Amino acid sequence: MIFQSHFRLSVAVMSTVLIASALVALSEEPSKGKWIAPEAEAQKKNPVAASESSLAAGRKIYSKTCAMCHGKSGDADGPAVIELNIHPAKLSDPKVATESDGSLFWKITTGKKPMPTYGKRLSETDRWNLVNYIRTLSKR
Repeated sequence: MIFQSHFRLSVAVMSTVLIASALVALSEEPSKGKWIAPEAEAQKKNPVAASESSLAAGRKIYSKTCAMCHGKSGDADGPAVIELNIHPAKLSDPKVATESDGSLFWKITTGKKPMPTYGKRLSETDRWNLVNYIRTLSKR
């Protein structure tokens, strides 16, 4: 009788562990593929003109929140890269220039591990200013 209850408990525990492992694996799966914004988000237009003040604001935000990983000039060589063993996007890559403003805005807003989400950390205007500044990195 005791053996049966221990066996049932063991089966229940193992089942729970297997289900939890599967859920973790599934939740991590999207991060392994290409990071593509939903079409509706990618089509959003930037309401903030790339003026000197916007670029200055974006540069300031970038220095505070992005440069640690993406690097000072967007070359994915920030000081946190080695310490955290991460591989951030190389924002200076000309391929980034082919992404829409809406796509970049969505990525900044939603984040993707290990990149944090900035939807609640930065105002909407700050995120658009950041998009404008990121656009300058591939032109250097």
